[in-house]
Amino acid sequence: MQTMTVGHFKAHFSQVLDFVQHGEDVVISYGKKKEKIAVLVPYDRYEGKPVRTLGLLAGKATFSVSADFKINDDELLSL
Repeated sequence: MQTMTVGHFKAHFSQVLDFVQHGEDVVISYGKKKEKIAVLVPYDRYEGKPVRTLGLLAGKATFSVSADFKINDDELLSL
């Protein structure tokens, strides 16, 4: 995994894409404190949705959502 500033990222964009194509993660930092703000990952790793655990009910309960469910996570949490 490489970490680079926004300026370096912009100046070496083609090289960064080569790193990502070869399976490497690239962390982008910003500002004087070089705060980490983003991670560029290969698409095949991003494509799969993360598995969420049920916390205290892990291993005791299951949860599934039907394919025709039309609300996204942010909309559901704002209800």
